[in-house]
Amino acid sequence: MQIVIIGSGNVAYHMAKAFTLKGIPLAQLFGRNEKELSQISHELNIPYSTDHLEEADLYIICVSDHSVEEVSKVITGKDCLVAHTSGSLSKEVLAGNYRKASFYPLQTFSKSKDLEYEKIPFFIEAENEEDQKILFGLASKISERVMESTHEKRKYIHLTAVFACNFVNHLFARAKEISDSQEIPFDYFLPLIDETVQKIHEIEPKMAQTGPAVRKDVRILQLHEQLLKDESLDIYKTMNHSIQKMYEL
Repeated sequence: MQIVIIGSGNVAYHMAKAFTLKGIPLAQLFGRNEKELSQISHELNIPYSTDHLEEADLYIICVSDHSVEEVSKVITGKDCLVAHTSGSLSKEVLAGNYRKASFYPLQTFSKSKDLEYEKIPFFIEAENEEDQKILFGLASKISERVMESTHEKRKYIHLTAVFACNFVNHLFARAKEISDSQEIPFDYFLPLIDETVQKIHEIEPKMAQTGPAVRKDVRILQLHEQLLKDESLDIYKTMNHSIQKMYEL
């Protein structure tokens, strides 16, 4: 099967790397950013182009959500399968007469960070059973965790991911601002962060909650509020209010 990956960002890089490491050949990398494409091509030994899209059986579009529809228009073939990697878009956003699908990897991607691809969950959706089997089989060569998913379910998967990843990382960034302001090395907090994440592998998150909000320690909550201002104060109050509501008797 001829496979082309469209895109040159973090997702495109990791999808290309995952396919390559698992011995799945790619016919081409295609995109607009020649510098990024050239680097991926050189590392993974995959041909690339910025102006000529090869004919393929499967095109996997790995671009930002707001670009998926426009990028999908460059694919003019009809006897092919096209899948995007978005967690929130429907497959119908793809603008063409080809067969449409979603091939969603549930992970946060950075080019500088190696990943264990076999642990990344993939969620598959296609227009017909045959294409579903093709994509399910392809994902199963990369990962041990592959599921079929409707667009409606995938929206909630993506929403959950935003809470569990993007919001949590923002809190890390805010925490580092506080530690930096007091010249406390942020890496001193990494064992705490690691233990917090590791704990929910064994205990349900709701059962693992600690801290002054769940203890209803008003004195500490007020003390902390005096140390904060602006957005960080708003976040602190909102988070503590949410924690307290969850644990109301």
